[in-house]
Amino acid sequence: MKVLVIGSGGREHALIWKILQSPYVEEVYCAPGNGGIGELAQNVPIPETDFKKLVQFADRNFIDLTVVGPEQPLVAGLVDVFRDHGLLAFGPDAKAAELEGSKEFAKVFMHKYGIPTASCQVFDKAKDAVHYIHGLNGPFVIKASGLAAGKGVVICKTRSEGFDGINMIMKKKAFGKAGETILIEEYLAGEEVSVLALADGERCVMLPAAQDHKAVFEGDTGPNTGGMGAYAPAPVLTKKLRDLVYESILMPVLRGMKKEGREYRGVLYAGLMITDQGPKVLEFNCRFGDPEIQALLPLVKTDIVDLMLESAEGRLKNKPVDIASLHSACVIMASGGYPGRYRKGKIIRGLDQVPRDVWIFHAGTKLSGGKIVTSGGRVLGVTSTGETLSEALDRVYGAMGRITFDGAYYRRDIGHRAYKRV
Repeated sequence: MKVLVIGSGGREHALIWKILQSPYVEEVYCAPGNGGIGELAQNVPIPETDFKKLVQFADRNFIDLTVVGPEQPLVAGLVDVFRDHGLLAFGPDAKAAELEGSKEFAKVFMHKYGIPTASCQVFDKAKDAVHYIHGLNGPFVIKASGLAAGKGVVICKTRSEGFDGINMIMKKKAFGKAGETILIEEYLAGEEVSVLALADGERCVMLPAAQDHKAVFEGDTGPNTGGMGAYAPAPVLTKKLRDLVYESILMPVLRGMKKEGREYRGVLYAGLMITDQGPKVLEFNCRFGDPEIQALLPLVKTDIVDLMLESAEGRLKNKPVDIASLHSACVIMASGGYPGRYRKGKIIRGLDQVPRDVWIFHAGTKLSGGKIVTSGGRVLGVTSTGETLSEALDRVYGAMGRITFDGAYYRRDIGHRAYKRV
């Protein structure tokens, strides 16, 4: 079969790497792809936002399955367009993807169906939000309601920080239209964990829990990024908690979305805080997390194409995903200055010096003059597995010592919370 993957990041590179392990797959295309993806699949120079050309390409090239990686085309309805043309696509349609596209919608939905989450207030005028903060004590969280590439969250310890956050999001338009409406939420204390499942509208199968590291600097300090690294499985989610998440969060979402006429097929990603009162939802995403999926896929033994087909066609089996008894870690090599300003076009050296038990997933790269150069903030995801998390991370950091480009930066403390639980 022929598979088309939509996107250009580390998530898509990792997905293609896994898809090519399926015995069903003969050819893989990626639109638009990146420098590293081009070594595995045929890059197609069509933007992920050009729905017309993507559909035409899939139709003319007899694509059997299209896998949509990023959230923007999912929220904008790319799956709907493919289905309207009789083409099979993996991912939620636009009505279901609103669970990520609008934090306001997600919060109202969760309260309606009794899904545990933080209390909040919604504002579309800065002056009203400022007035509300005057009555708050202690920490709180401000979130842009729309898509902000994982960066639209400001944790405020004081009212002053809250005023600055409102000004940045609503007046300075730091996240564009995504911040026209904001949520001011109760601050939840605990440890974060990412739970990813594949759903077919009525059933879902869970992948191992992963833990992302959002902050740019070590010790979880500095501004939020799209993710600086991840590991799996995350020990914070015990078997008991995993069962609770399935029963009190994932299944209620599927039942509630179906009741709302928004049948959910594709990836259901629950970003959770494990509090003293149990798991509570911080956010939902409608796609594979990045970099979480780069850490998760090396652990998945079940054919990922089988799972995607069953999800897209509404026929998932009530059978757990087969998972390797290993630990996995992914560390992001970023451009200096990210998530702020950074320079592009830096030559990446040492990729051919990486051991075979380490996988390099390209995110912000491109091929220029026969060389792989940087073209984004998050440049590479360096991933490996091991019998222990320490072994996996030793392999990752050992390989990263062989890769160089001007201004390269990465966190050296990925997995630090897991070590506290050993």
